[in-house]
Amino acid sequence: MKAVMKTVTIAAVAATAMISANAAMAEGERYVLVSHAPDSDSWWNTIKNGLALGGEQMGVMVEYRNPPTGDLADMARIIEQAAASAPDGIITTLADFDVLSGPIRNAVDAGIEVIIINSGTPEQAREVGALMYVGQPEYDAGFAAGQRAAGDGVASFLCVNHYIAQPASTERCQGFADGLGIDLGNQMIDSGQDPSEVQNRVMAYLNANPDTDAVLTLGPTSADPTILALDQMGLAGDIYFGTFDLGGDIVQAISDGVIEWGIDQQPFLQAYLPVVVLTNYHRFGVLPGNNINSGPGFVTADALGLVADLAGEYR
Repeated sequence: MKAVMKTVTIAAVAATAMISANAAMAEGERYVLVSHAPDSDSWWNTIKNGLALGGEQMGVMVEYRNPPTGDLADMARIIEQAAASAPDGIITTLADFDVLSGPIRNAVDAGIEVIIINSGTPEQAREVGALMYVGQPEYDAGFAAGQRAAGDGVASFLCVNHYIAQPASTERCQGFADGLGIDLGNQMIDSGQDPSEVQNRVMAYLNANPDTDAVLTLGPTSADPTILALDQMGLAGDIYFGTFDLGGDIVQAISDGVIEWGIDQQPFLQAYLPVVVLTNYHRFGVLPGNNINSGPGFVTADALGLVADLAGEYR
């Protein structure tokens, strides 16, 4: 009988401890992710999915905020507003150091843990006092892509920059040029984000520069209209075409042989991992000892597999 009572007592204590732990988690840490993306950029849906799944699995509250038009001054205000709401942590992009570093430093000074994702650099993350950086070194990714293209015989290109206000996008184009061993010069265009405008500007450039060997786009916003432009010009599959990031149309174009490769920076990890890291840091005081590179990785027709099924959702 004593043994039975002891077992019941232990079970009751364990159950009480579990209830207490679950209650603490139910109260929940709260983390806010602030991005620079406009509402029109569907690529960020994968970020949102990663954030939501991280929150669900870790039992914490998560919020996604962004400037509707992609205005960085507006983003700076959103970071300030997020910090004023006293979250346990802020996950944010660092699209422009000059514009965003002040609000981020202020959040850190207020005792809010910050993780930088997606844009910016590990060095800039350290400078603003962030815990770490999770993302893809953009210049390095562009350089690796340029080296790959050089090995395939590319000597000139068009870089379709749909977000030229963000320095990281130019780093991609510059890295590509340096990887090829040529000057960037006028080979980068400001395409804007309107699909019809992107398509028209790509066609105008290629008509004016018919000897262009390759096209580089920086994500679905510029890649999808460029696919249409090349198809309309009869160049789909004939001109070398590489892109950053993935999406449904990009994956299909890789499968069809229109796009050679997509550079996958794994945006899912950029949102998911910071939630896991922050939660474990707040609960147990543990923190990875370094930054996390989520990319680059090259996705080609030979290795689509699961990527094709999950593109735009988790890949």
